Amino acid sequence: MSQLEFHTATEEIRQTWFVDVILPVPIPKMFTYRVPHDMDELVQTGCRVIVQFGSRKILTGVIGRIHETPPEKYEAKYILEVLDDEPVINEIQIVLFQWIADYYMCTLGEVLNIALPTGLKLSSESKVQLHPHFDYYESDLEFSDKETIVLETLIKNDSLSYGEISKLLNQKSIYTIIKSLVYKETIIIFEEVKEKYRPKKESRIRLRPQWLAKNELEKLFNELAGKPKQEAILLHYLQNVQVFNQPELNKNGLIKSSFTGGDLSDSSLRTLVKHEVFEEFEVIVSRFDSYDNSLAEVNLTETQLKAKEEILTSFKEKDVTLLHGITGSGKTELYISLIQDALEGGSQILYLLPEIALTTQIVSRLRKIFGDKMGVYHSKFSDNERVEVWKGVLSGRYQFVVGVRSAIFLPFDNLGLIVVDEEHESSYKQYDPAPRYNARDVAMMIGSQHHAKVLLGSATPSMESQYQARQGKYGLVKLTTRFGAGQLPDFVVADMIREKNKKLSKGEFSSELINAINQALENKEQVIIFQNRRGYSPYITCGECGWIPKCNSCAVSLTYHQYRKELRCHYCGYKEPLPNTCEACGATHLKTIGFGTEKLEEEISLLFPLARVQRMDLDTTRKKRSYDTIISDFEQGNIDILVGTQMVSKGLDFDNVNLVGIFDIDRMLYFPDFRSFERTFQLSTQVSGRAGRRDKKGKVVIQTRNTDQPVLKQIITNGYNQFYESEIAERQTHHYPPFTRLIGVIVKNRDAKLASLTAVKLGNLIKEKLGTKRVLGPEEPVISKIRNEFLMELIIKLERSQVSLSKVKHILLEARLELMQEKELKTSKIIFDVDPY
Repeated sequence: MSQLEFHTATEEIRQTWFVDVILPVPIPKMFTYRVPHDMDELVQTGCRVIVQFGSRKILTGVIGRIHETPPEKYEAKYILEVLDDEPVINEIQIVLFQWIADYYMCTLGEVLNIALPTGLKLSSESKVQLHPHFDYYESDLEFSDKETIVLETLIKNDSLSYGEISKLLNQKSIYTIIKSLVYKETIIIFEEVKEKYRPKKESRIRLRPQWLAKNELEKLFNELAGKPKQEAILLHYLQNVQVFNQPELNKNGLIKSSFTGGDLSDSSLRTLVKHEVFEEFEVIVSRFDSYDNSLAEVNLTETQLKAKEEILTSFKEKDVTLLHGITGSGKTELYISLIQDALEGGSQILYLLPEIALTTQIVSRLRKIFGDKMGVYHSKFSDNERVEVWKGVLSGRYQFVVGVRSAIFLPFDNLGLIVVDEEHESSYKQYDPAPRYNARDVAMMIGSQHHAKVLLGSATPSMESQYQARQGKYGLVKLTTRFGAGQLPDFVVADMIREKNKKLSKGEFSSELINAINQALENKEQVIIFQNRRGYSPYITCGECGWIPKCNSCAVSLTYHQYRKELRCHYCGYKEPLPNTCEACGATHLKTIGFGTEKLEEEISLLFPLARVQRMDLDTTRKKRSYDTIISDFEQGNIDILVGTQMVSKGLDFDNVNLVGIFDIDRMLYFPDFRSFERTFQLSTQVSGRAGRRDKKGKVVIQTRNTDQPVLKQIITNGYNQFYESEIAERQTHHYPPFTRLIGVIVKNRDAKLASLTAVKLGNLIKEKLGTKRVLGPEEPVISKIRNEFLMELIIKLERSQVSLSKVKHILLEARLELMQEKELKTSKIIFDVDPY
C-alpha cells in the first residue's frame, strides 16, 4: 500500500465527533459544532469552548453533549478552541439547567447566562489591524490627518483597540474615522477574545537550595559582611521561615516588615536575587482569608434536640421537611448541628439565605465553626471571587456553601443537605431577566437530583409550604418557644387617626412611638424603625396646582432623595435634579408627600438630637462592605437607632435591641396583590422578632389608621395558625395558590396601542384553547410603563389536578409563535412568568 493509499484509508475509518453547545443567547436549542480531529481528546461534556455563531459573533459556550450525528438543517462549523482541561459544569447541572428552561419557559442559553459566573465568560474587545492587501506607502488614497495618525500607528503595532485609538486621537467618538478607513479597505475589524477570570498571584522568595548545605550559610554570612541591608534581609528571612519545611516568604510582607527600626530594602533584595542567593517566583493564592477548621460543638437545648430528632425521623420518610420555628427559637443552631452531621458523613451542604444582608452575621457565626470548609457565594463578591468559590466547589475545597439564590447554580456533585432559611421570602424569586425562577423551588428539584434532604425553615412559612406540610407531602416540625430566656415582645397599636385628632402625634410619629424611643434611649437600649420604602419621600408635589414630577420612561412618580438633592425612578434608574419651581405653573411652593427611610432618618435625628441614627436600605448598602460596616457598628453599640427597609426584618440577631417600630403598616396591607396580607403578616412578625432577643422582654409599636384589621390582631398574638386558616380559606374560595398554578404573561411594546392589541389577540388565542375562566385579563398592571415600554398583563389560572402543565405551556408558546408571524405585532415582546408571585 502506498503512503497516499494508507493516508486515505486512515481518514476513512477516523471518527468525526460533534458537540451540542449551550450558547448564552436566547435560542431554543443547543447548537451543533464539529470537533477538529486534533481536539478529539480535549472535548468533554461541561467544558467551555469558543465558537463562531452567525457570520460575525464569537461566543463562549459549554459542551452539553458529545455525539457522532451531524445536524440535518445546517452545516456544522468547527469549534475554535477548548478552554478547559476539566469541565466547569457537571452533567447533573446540565440536566438541572434544562429542567429550569422547560419549567420556567425560557431558553437553555438564558439559564446558562445567569448560572455561569461572569468571570467564567469570555469578554471580547473590538480591535482594528491593517488590511492584509493594503500597502500604506504604495497607496494613492487620500487620508485625513487623524486617519494618517491611525494608519501610521498601526504600521508600528499589530493592532489597536477602540480605546487606544480614542486616546491616540484625543477624542471620544471615533466611529466616523473607523467607518471611513473600513470603507477605503485599509483596515479590518476583529474581536479579540479574552478570559475574564484572573487568579490572584503572590510574589514569594526562598533561599536557593545550594545555601542549605552544611557550612554554606556561614559562608554566605561571611560574604555579606559589610553589607548590612542585605544581611538584614537574610536574617529576617531565616527568623520567619522553617527552612526545610516552609521555606517560602511573601515578598511584599518581607519588604514591609519593620526590622532594626525601618523597612527592609527592596533594592537589596533584588541584588540578592540577582546574585542567586534568593529566587523569586509567583504562586496562585486564594482571595479569601484563611480560617481555622475548629468544628466547635453546638450545644442544643432539650427542645432543640427534640426538634432535631423529629427532623431526622421526618427525613426517613420525606425528602422535604418544614421547620416552623418562631422568631428567636434557635433555628440557626439546629441548622449548624445538622450541617455538622452531614459533613461528617462526607456530603456537601448548601445553606440558602434570601438576602446578602443576612450573610454578614450568619457567616461570622459559621466561620467560627466550619472555618475553611465553608464558602460564601453572593452578588457583592467580585467576578474573580465568585469564580474562586465555583472552582472551590468543583475541586472539593468547599464542602459547605452559604449563599443567596444564585448559589443553586454551583457545581455540586454530592449534595446531602439543602437548608432554605426564611423559605417564605420573596427574595428567592428572580423577576428579571429570565429565567424567572424561585430558588426555594429549584432547591427541591436539586435535592431530588442528588437524593439530598431539603429543610425549609421559617417563623412565618409561606401558604404553599404550610399547605403541603399539612397535606403530608412535606414533613412538619415545630419550635414554639424562644431560645434560652427570650420572650416574645409586647405589642402596642398606635391609632394614627386618634393621634391626629387629639394632636398627640409629632408629624407622622405617634406619641406611643416617641415615648417608647425615649425610654429605650434612657435605658441605653437600641431601636429598629421599619419602613418598607426607601428614599426621602415617595414624591413631591406643587402646593398650588398639584403637579407631581413623573419619570419620562415609566408610569410612576419620581422619588425624592434628599441626600443627593435629586428625583429618582426606582424602576429604570432615571434621575434629575430637584426643581426649584413647579414646571406646570411656576410656583415655588413644592412640598414632599409621605415618608421614605431617608426622611425618617432626618426626622428621628431632629426629634432625638443626641441619638446616633443610621439608615440601612438599598441606597446605603450599594458598596461591597457597607452591609458589614452598618451591622458591625450596630452590634458594637455605635448606633442607637437603625432605620431600614425589609433588610432589617430578616434574621438579624442583636443583643441590645428592645424596641421595634413599624412605621406604616397600612401601605403594605392595602397593596393590590392577593399576597398582601400574607407578606404584611410575615414582614411584621419577622421585624417584631428583632426585639427582646435575650433575657429582656421587647416592645413593638405598630402605627396604623385601621386598628380593627384582623391581620393586626393575628400579628400581635403571634397567631400564625389563625392567620393561616383564614387566609387559606380565602385562597380556596377565589382559586389562588396553593389550590391553583399561576402563569403570568407580560406583553411589552414601545407603542401603547400595539401592546394592547398584542395582549388582546394573545388573550383570545389562549381563551380558545383553555377557556375564558382560566384566563384573566388582559389588563394594565399597576405600573403600566417601564423603561419606555408599555405593559399589559394576563394571568393564567390552572387547577392543579385537572390540567397538564406541560400542555398548557406548549399552547402558550405556540400562541406566541403565531402572533410573532404578524408583521405589525413583531415589535411586541411576550414574556412568560411561571409561579409569578
